[in-house]
Formats: sequence, structure tokens, C-alpha cells
Amino acid sequence: MATPACTSCAIHTESTFRIEGLCCHTEAATLERRLTALPGVERLTMDVVGQRLRIAYDAAVTGTAAIAEAVAETGMRAWVDQDRTAHDPHRSVRSDAAAPDGRWDRAPMLLLGVATVALGLGLALQFFDVGRPAIVPLMLLAVLAGGLTTWRRAVASVKNRTLDMYVLMLVAVIGAVAIQEWSEAATVIVLFAIAQQLERRSMDRARRALDALLKFAPTEVRVRRGADERRVSPADVHVGETMIVAPGERVSLDGIVTAGQSDVNQAPVTGESVPVAKEPGDRVFAGTVNGHGALDVQVTAVGEDTTLARIIHLVERAQAQRAPSQAWVDRFALRYTPIVLGLAVLVALVPPLLFAQPFALWLYRALVLLVIACPCALVISTPVSIVSALAAAARRGVLVKGGMFLEKLAVIKAIALDKTGTLTTGTLSVEAIAAAPDASPADVLRIAATLGDRSEHPLARAIARHASAQGVTPGAIHRLAALPGQGAQGDVDGVRALIGSRRLFEERGIALDALAPAIDDLLARGMTVVLVARGDRAAGVIGLRDELRRHGREAIDLLRAEGIVHVTLLTGDHERSARAAGEAGRVDTIEAGLLPGDKVDIVHRLRAAHGPVLMVGDGINDAPALAAADVGVAMGVAGTDAAIETADVALMADDLRTLSYVVRLGRATIRTIQTNIAIALGLKLAFVLMAVAGVATLWMAVLADTGASLIVVANGLRLLRTR
Repeated sequence: MATPACTSCAIHTESTFRIEGLCCHTEAATLERRLTALPGVERLTMDVVGQRLRIAYDAAVTGTAAIAEAVAETGMRAWVDQDRTAHDPHRSVRSDAAAPDGRWDRAPMLLLGVATVALGLGLALQFFDVGRPAIVPLMLLAVLAGGLTTWRRAVASVKNRTLDMYVLMLVAVIGAVAIQEWSEAATVIVLFAIAQQLERRSMDRARRALDALLKFAPTEVRVRRGADERRVSPADVHVGETMIVAPGERVSLDGIVTAGQSDVNQAPVTGESVPVAKEPGDRVFAGTVNGHGALDVQVTAVGEDTTLARIIHLVERAQAQRAPSQAWVDRFALRYTPIVLGLAVLVALVPPLLFAQPFALWLYRALVLLVIACPCALVISTPVSIVSALAAAARRGVLVKGGMFLEKLAVIKAIALDKTGTLTTGTLSVEAIAAAPDASPADVLRIAATLGDRSEHPLARAIARHASAQGVTPGAIHRLAALPGQGAQGDVDGVRALIGSRRLFEERGIALDALAPAIDDLLARGMTVVLVARGDRAAGVIGLRDELRRHGREAIDLLRAEGIVHVTLLTGDHERSARAAGEAGRVDTIEAGLLPGDKVDIVHRLRAAHGPVLMVGDGINDAPALAAADVGVAMGVAGTDAAIETADVALMADDLRTLSYVVRLGRATIRTIQTNIAIALGLKLAFVLMAVAGVATLWMAVLADTGASLIVVANGLRLLRTR
């Protein structure tokens, strides 16, 4: 991916860091506040679930070591993610800018073990009513060992003027010690440390679901150079070289088969469960697995230009984006924590000052409120659901550009389908050619093939294939001009020529009387007609046929089962051909003879009549309609750069039934998010009332907060199993 130009930086650099300790958005806010104060930092984005920081900065002013040091000041640790970062000329080899070794990862667990043992011994001695001089040292050891990470993070938050869960926990423990509740203080800090470990492991599962994509990335490539075959790094391979893929090997880079036949498992890229036959001329993708035959493949894309690399990049970018519900939760949490803190102060002071109540009793209840104020379960409820859904979709060969589109999918009521290449296979074939009295079928085919030779339109490609099969060679072409949605024109062998729809010919005033019977016959047989003119006279008509996709009708039935109330077929084709496809697919309405702008108008009409609209097309020709819809879906786009970038959702395979899965996943995601928010807020409210009433204890509050966090994480992870 190209790094965008920056006019304000002397050396514009973008790096990606892994951040240990980044668990929720309150910590992300602390990190953002500290890093934006660094000189030379241009912008940054944080992926909380993936624990990654992407930062753009001026390498002439700052470097990775300075960034890592700033992160360390917040109580977290950072190291450069070598696989996902741009070159940084100031990259340091210092330990704080590199991946940490295992000793630092084992230290927190060792301290937690010491704290747990000390707490257990202290509680046992307390149960047997042993004197305080023996119990207090054990509890103090538990507080210090179990709370080391909490103390460090809390001090860093205070320095950065941030109120987060570590500060709240520190205040609660200090308060418990101040009123001589040693067992409560030790229990709270140890339970909190255990909760952090459990949450980290739970989040790791969601993280691994996305990182699983990386296991398909190539580590080496076998290439033929001259008479030799050698294994080299993918970074050393160039476009145009020949890659050798042995039976059972993973395809390392995108390419086109030049020799050999085999079946290739494309599930890692397209989600297709059945291997696809490959022969010379077919495309293969990095990350797919070769079957029983050897293949020679000419490399067409390397590095970040491969289909797999683009998929990984898009999924990572999508998970870093905040969905509307997530943004709402973050805003709510920012207000919620100070409100509960203020309530805790009132609980601690008002009863003793106004009603002569025991200060220690109400201080304890206020401390319980502080623990309850920890918003971790609330703020993690949405991102873990979004990331799980994105990972589940990627496994099925579906790329969703971000959480906002998952939420929009949940409310879709109407669907607009492009015909050619979406409801139908898009693989057209020439069925008939009729010529005017002063022309021959060969003349008509030659003109059409010449005008369409450089076009990627399905009709033009079908005509070109037929001309090649018939041995017809395209003529000389000058002043070629495409007419979007209508056809093309140019000078063929020095004579002005035109190819396009009946509508185009009528607008140009070209008479069709001599061809009218042939046109009517082809239309009656359900064909798509393409008209050809030479000079100012119609030369002939070509009839092409396109078949409904094998699972087209089933796909539409599945969409209706998901609650879709209206399905419309959109096409620039003539009405009879469109009606044949629409009736076969059992759509509700058919709109034929459309230009790109007409499709946009129909999308707006559908939204006004039925609600949010999903548009499905090829991602290129239907770009205006895809952009106008609430959610645009590009279908069957494996290996197509423009299609992947155009739509909000990209289906890598050609199976139309995947649409119902996409809608179902969106609705499951929004239900999960709503359930998680209700669980988090419901438990908080219940314990606020219990704390004020004096029913809840500090350790109960920690268990409730931990339980809420684990419940919402587990509930979010259920989306990984969505089918």
C-alpha cells in the first residue's frame, strides 16, 4: 500500500506498534493524550482488540524509540510490529522499541502467584482467628505483589490527568487499608489482577481469530530462473517471474497458470468449500492450497499487492474503525465514570456530616461504588463483538469494511441486484448474429469485436471471444470512445462505427426498420441484443445469452427468510431479457434499460418506499448505485483491486447465497452488542443500588465487574460461530 504524501513532514513515516496492556478505550484515551504531545506526530489510530497502534510522524523529529518511551510512561509497553510497519530510518534496536522477551511476560504471572498464595494463607489464618500481627504482613504482601501493575498504571494515569479503572482501584484499595480492612484490600487487588489476566486471555481469542489470516501468508517461494529452480523469500520475487507450485503446497503469490492442471482450495481467500479446477489461463491467489497437480504460475502481484495482503489490510483497518454504537458507548463511559465518582464522594460525606452516621461505614460503601464505576465491561462490549463478526466474515470470504456497515446490515429492508454478473453468471455467449441487407454477419462481428476489443464489459468480452473462435480478426481502430452505460464508438478501418443498445440507436436517430424482425425474434427468445452501425446505417444485431446463477433463486428465498421485504432487479439490458432473469429468480420488481444514473434514482426510491437499501453489483460499473445505497456489496471480486475498494462489503466468491449470511451476521452483531450493553449497564445499576444499601462488599463488586467483562466477551465471541 502506498504511503500518502505529507507536505508538513521532512521524512514522512508510518509505523505500527504492538501495545501490551491496551485493553479498553479508556487506556486508549490515555495513550492518545500522551502521544499527541510528542513533537512530529501527525496522526494515530488505535486498534484496542488487536492491541496495535498505527502512527504517522516526522522521522526527522522523532523515532520509534521515543514513541516506545512515551508509551512506557503510560504504564504500557510498545514494540515495533515488523510485519506491518513502514521503514523508519530512526528505528532503534533498544529493548523498548523491540519485541519484549518472555521474562517480562512471566513476571506478572509470578507476582500474581505470590499474591494469591499470600492472600490464601492470610484468609486461612483469619478463619482460625490467628492474631492480626501474623495476618497483616501476608495481606500487605498480597496487596503489593498483586497490585504492582495496577499501581504503575494508576500513577501513569494520574500523571497524564486521566481517570481510569486503575486509578479507581488504587483509591479503593488505599481507602480499605486506611480503615484497616486488610483482607478486603488484599482480596480486591488480587481478584482485580486475576480478572485482568482472564480478560486478556479472552480477548486473545478474538485477536487470534483475526491473526489466523496471517498463517496463510507465504514464507518462501519456489521460482524458476533460467534452468534452475530455487526457493527464495517472497520479497525477492518480481512480477513476471515463474513460480512453481508443487502438489499440496500453498500458493505463495498471485498469478496466472501457464502450465499444468490441478484443483486449488481457495477457502482461505474466497470461503469456497469445494476446490476449484485450474488450468492454463486461470488465476490463482496467494494463501490458497494446491491440490494433486503441479502448476507453473506467472506472478502477477507481489508484497502488499496480493489479494491475501489486501484482505488482511482491509480486515485490520476495519477492526480499528469505531462503529456508531461503540462511539456512543465511549462517550457514555467518559461521562459515566466521573458521575459515579461524584456519587461516591457524596455517599462518603453526606451521611456522616448531615446525619451523624459512622464515617468508616459510609466510606466503605463509597469505595464499593468506586470499584463498580470501572467501565471496562461496558467499553469492551462493542469492539469484541465487532471484531468477532469481522473475523467470522473473513473466514467465509466476506470482507466488511467496518463496524458501521455491520450495524447498517442489521436494518436492511430492501435489496437491489444488478443482473449481469450478479443474479446471472455474467459469462455471456453469442447465440445469433443477424445482418442488414447491405452487410454480412462476418462484417457485423468484425465491427463489434473491433469496438469492444479493449473493453472489460461482459458483452464486449463475449463478442471478442466469439470473434476469436470464428477466426475473425479485429480491424484498425481510431478515435475510440466509450459511452458509459450505452456502448462505444470509433473509426473502424476509416469508417465511423457504433455499437450499443437500442436506446442509443434511437437517440442517434439510426433507423432499425430492416432489423426489426430479427431484433424482435432475439428478444422473444430471451436474449440480450447489441446493435452495430456502420456510418449512419444499422449494420446488424448480435444476440447474447446469460444464464441465471445456479443458486440464484435459492439465494433470494434465503434473503426473504432473513426479513428482506423487497428485491429489485436492475439492468441496462432490455426488458424482455431482464424479465426472463427476474422471473427465474422470483424478484419483486424489474427495472430495465437503465443508465448508471437511473440506478441511483431507483435506489433512492427504494429507500423512500421500504427503508434502508443494500445494492449488489460488480463494484465498478455499478459504483454510483453502490455509493448511493446504505450498504454496497461487490460480488465475486477475488483479485479485483477496484471492486474491493469500491464497495462497503466485498464477497470474494461468486455464491449469491452468501448475501443472506451477510445480512444474518449484521443482525446477529447488533443483537449481541445490545445484549452486551444491557448486561454491563444492568449489573452496574444493580450494584450501585446494593452499594448504597450496604449489601455489596468490595470483593463482590470486583467479582461483578469481572463477571460482566467475561460475559460480554464470551457473548461477543459467539459471533465467530455464526453460520
